[in-house]
Amino acid sequence: MEETFELGTITCPSGNLVLIDAGHLGLWSGEQSPADIDPAYLGIEDPATAADVTGAIDFAVTGPDASQAVRTFHRQPGPMLHDIPASKAAELEATFNEHCRTARLHARLEALPIREPHAHRARRTAEEGGGSFLIFGVPVIAVGGIPRNRHLPVLATQVDHSNGIGTRWSEISIRTSDGQVHSSLSLGDIGVDWARILFGDTDALNTWQHDEPVDGMADVAFWGAAADEAATTFAAPELGEPGEDGIHGWTGLPLPKAIDKARTLSRWKDETGRRMAVDFRPHSHHWQIMRDVRASPHGAGTIDLGPARLLCAMTTWGDGYFPVTADYDASGNLLAVRVQFSDAP
Repeated sequence: MEETFELGTITCPSGNLVLIDAGHLGLWSGEQSPADIDPAYLGIEDPATAADVTGAIDFAVTGPDASQAVRTFHRQPGPMLHDIPASKAAELEATFNEHCRTARLHARLEALPIREPHAHRARRTAEEGGGSFLIFGVPVIAVGGIPRNRHLPVLATQVDHSNGIGTRWSEISIRTSDGQVHSSLSLGDIGVDWARILFGDTDALNTWQHDEPVDGMADVAFWGAAADEAATTFAAPELGEPGEDGIHGWTGLPLPKAIDKARTLSRWKDETGRRMAVDFRPHSHHWQIMRDVRASPHGAGTIDLGPARLLCAMTTWGDGYFPVTADYDASGNLLAVRVQFSDAP
């Protein structure tokens, strides 16, 4: 049995929409080179590896057979090869040249003087008809032709699976117009590592603050087997946030005080071997939208950044690679953008 719910609405003033795992938005470089992103966001602590990633190279594929060459190379979606670590660049060029020689294709790689900013990748991909591109190896979707001047509903279709995995989304879609579907285009896969997908205007993402609090405040939350003992030891009340019954901690603390409490809790937990999770939550845009997600019966929340409204929804399938499809009417007008989960493992 299927049932459809409206998760909320989005607005897309630029006309270009990005679908990205919200947990990865700390990697979004906006109008700047991805070389400006701290490798720590990628979990990289080794200095040599960090330098290799920071010094990575973007390649454009040129020549009369460029399109066929990059498509049959099967390394990345789209007409470019992004974020190639410096130590792998020469090897990649040699492999690509051998691929073209074997396939009798006339194409070559040209290193860009400056790596392509993520906002530029999204706009270019949208202008080329929509599709997928990589951000540090994570597939992201961009599509153009989104109505600029009205709220667009985001719908989720729920299916009760009979094989014991329960009720989950089979599809989340943005409806851009009414009409009869005449054709559909695969936009590629979106890569999800944090069990959530954000639908957002390309330009609005450039103002996103992923970890930096917008008001200088932060929350600290904790839960687990030792949570009651910790609550007594540190005089921590229940958090009191919607959707987080039984979670203890503090809300609206000045950032330095929140950092101190989080460190104290983590040190107490680690030194005693107690089982407990500690979550430090600066009042960033990510925190704001996830607060709504946790409070929502459907696991979705919105945030307004200037004239744009962004929506984040939990996949209900966890992590994975999920196909995205665009539907068009007979005149080529965009009707919907759909993320499909029904074939998820």
